[in-house]
Amino acid sequence: MAKKTRSTKRKVVKVEPVGKAYVKASFNNIIISLTNEAGQVISWASSGKMGFRGSKKNTPYAAQMAAEDCTKVAYDMGLRKVKVYVKGPGAGRESAIRTIHSNGIEVMEIVDVTPLPHNGCRPPKRRRV
Repeated sequence: MAKKTRSTKRKVVKVEPVGKAYVKASFNNIIISLTNEAGQVISWASSGKMGFRGSKKNTPYAAQMAAEDCTKVAYDMGLRKVKVYVKGPGAGRESAIRTIHSNGIEVMEIVDVTPLPHNGCRPPKRRRV
């Protein structure tokens, strides 16, 4: 007997001209998400998704490529202005923001939301190389 193929309905996200951009730049990867004001993701990209592997994932060039891919999709859907929220210590923070701006989406505000400990947990022991 033949298997039935189920079609999944994609959730339709309402795209307004103003939204938010989240750039998470860790030591290993860069993830960029463009959302509407409600926080529903319009498009996303990461340097791993773009085909970079290993230590090349945390380079400014990889961040630039990921931001370009993500921005093109969102621009075509109607996003025009964003507030950028940057998190993490990675290398591609600035290049991702510059690429978002150069691809036609106006950057209105940049906010650093990197979490800082108020001397909470004990840090891991010192790295020996």
